Amino acid sequence: MTPATTPRLVTTAEDLRTALANAGRVGLVPTMGYLHEGHATLMERARAECDTVVVSVFVNPRQFGPREDLGRYPRDLGRDLHVAGAAGADLLFHPDVGTMYPPGYATNVSVGGVSEPLEGSLRPGHFDGVATVVLKLLNLVRPDRAYFGEKDWQQLAVVRRMVRDLNVPVEVVGVPTVREASGLALSSRNSYLTAGQRERAAVLSKALRAVQTAAMGGERDTARLRQVGLDVLAGEPELTLDYLAVVDGDMAERERVENDPMTRVLVAARMFGVRLIDNLPLLPDAEPDAGAGA
Repeated sequence: MTPATTPRLVTTAEDLRTALANAGRVGLVPTMGYLHEGHATLMERARAECDTVVVSVFVNPRQFGPREDLGRYPRDLGRDLHVAGAAGADLLFHPDVGTMYPPGYATNVSVGGVSEPLEGSLRPGHFDGVATVVLKLLNLVRPDRAYFGEKDWQQLAVVRRMVRDLNVPVEVVGVPTVREASGLALSSRNSYLTAGQRERAAVLSKALRAVQTAAMGGERDTARLRQVGLDVLAGEPELTLDYLAVVDGDMAERERVENDPMTRVLVAARMFGVRLIDNLPLLPDAEPDAGAGA
């Protein structure tokens, strides 16, 4: 298909199947909408690698906790169509809750291990909701490739594990985080913040970069690396920390850092009433140690 100025809007599984007949190599970008430059980067990557690009927009109630922001999560379908079209998407799949979870729906997908620490412990059921909706979207679209931002690193790990464990025939592609000039990771929830608050929220990325710099300088003790980041965050009085963690590719914290490119430093915190997450590779130029497991 040739990318159109405005992607075709489809809302039902039947129309989606019809629209994807003879679609060639399909790329899927799953989102919850209120699209921004980070989402556009995912679509542009898909555009470069696939014949047909599908972006899904669905605010998934099953991944929100009872006191989270489901009701006020930003929504703007007109904006989404514009951003998706400019990035080269062919189809925008915008199902309603009844389409995704019809009456009597009773199936849940749960991924063990990588889903359990950090976000999993703080937001019980969150990753079950993520895994369930992503698997449904993969089954509906049947893409060759699915594109996810690395900003949600643990989510990406959960999706990769689910795809591997369940033999889902799709390639999961992680795309580096897109940031504001200040360093703040782009997020739909950034719309809750004023310009000045967004500048201050960049303290999260500053802390991550301080930890990364220490690791690249030779520090390997996880506790000392973590303290480097905590010292940076301590300078922001509006920040309430959920976690700052150094984890390996299985989302496990170790006492010492190995020479592993999958090791990441992750942070989650609340600022000005908004919960923000971010991460960076600890050793971006690392090569796996000889004999290390895959």
